Amino acid sequence: MDRTRGDLCPGVFRPWPAEDGALVRLRLPGGHLTRTTLLALLDVAEAYGDGRVHLTKRANLQLRALPLVDGDVPPEVVEAIRATGLLPHPDHELVRNVLVSPLTGLHGGRADLREVTAELDERICATPSLARLPGRFLFVLDDGRGDLVSRTCDLGLVALSADEVQLRIGSSNWGPVVPLREAAARLTGLARAFQQVRGDGDDAAWHVDELPAVPDDHGPDPRVPTASEPPAHGEVAPGISHVEVAGGVLDRSAVQRLPEHLVVTPWKSLVAR
Repeated sequence: MDRTRGDLCPGVFRPWPAEDGALVRLRLPGGHLTRTTLLALLDVAEAYGDGRVHLTKRANLQLRALPLVDGDVPPEVVEAIRATGLLPHPDHELVRNVLVSPLTGLHGGRADLREVTAELDERICATPSLARLPGRFLFVLDDGRGDLVSRTCDLGLVALSADEVQLRIGSSNWGPVVPLREAAARLTGLARAFQQVRGDGDDAAWHVDELPAVPDDHGPDPRVPTASEPPAHGEVAPGISHVEVAGGVLDRSAVQRLPEHLVVTPWKSLVAR
C-alpha cells in the first residue's frame, strides 16, 4: 500500500479537528481503570467537552468537543487530563496500543496476561525509538480463550497454556512458541525491528502487514484456540459482570452506578467487579 502521509491517529498532543471540536484519545493498555479515574475524566469532559467519555473498539477512551486553538488543545485542558493519571508517558502516548482479553486474570482463559501487559507497556515506553511507531500500530494479546485471536494486529500473542504462548507477527503470520515470561521482551524486539525496516518519511509503512516480507511463518500451533464470541452481558462469574454501554458512551449517571474496578473492552462495553 502506498502512503502519502504519516498517520494522524489522535492523542492529547495530536488532537483530531472534528466538526464538534477537538477529539483526543487516551490509551489504556489492557483496558484497566477505576471508577474514580473515570469520574475524574468526566470532570474534564463536563468542564471542557461534551460531558461524556466515549469508548473505542481498541478499548481506549476518547473525549470530544474540546476547545482547539491553533491546532492544539489548550494547556489548561492538557493539565486537567494529565491530573487524571491517564497520561503517564506523554512521549509515547500515541503508541501504547495494547489490546488484551478483558477477562484475563479475572475469569477463564489459559493464562493471566496482566503482568506481561504491564511489562510490555513499560518496555515500549522505556524505548525512545518506539515513540515514533505509527499511532495505529497495535499489539493484540489473547489469553487463550479465543476472544481476540481473529483480530487484525501488528504484533501479538495467543496463550497456549499458563506459561507458554505463540507470537503473532502481522495479522496472519505466526511466530515461535515462547515462554510467557519472555513474551514482552520478544514483542518489544519485534517492534524495534519493524521500526527499523518500515521506511522513512510520509510513505513509511503503518502496519506489519504492509511490509514486502515478514519473518518465516511458523504456522499456528495445534493448541491455538478457535475464535470465540464476547461474553453475554450480565453476570459472567460471581462478582464479575459484563456491562453493556449504550452507544459506547458514558455519562456521570452511568458511571456512578458502577463498581470501582473496571476494564474497557473492545466491544465498547465494560467488565465490572
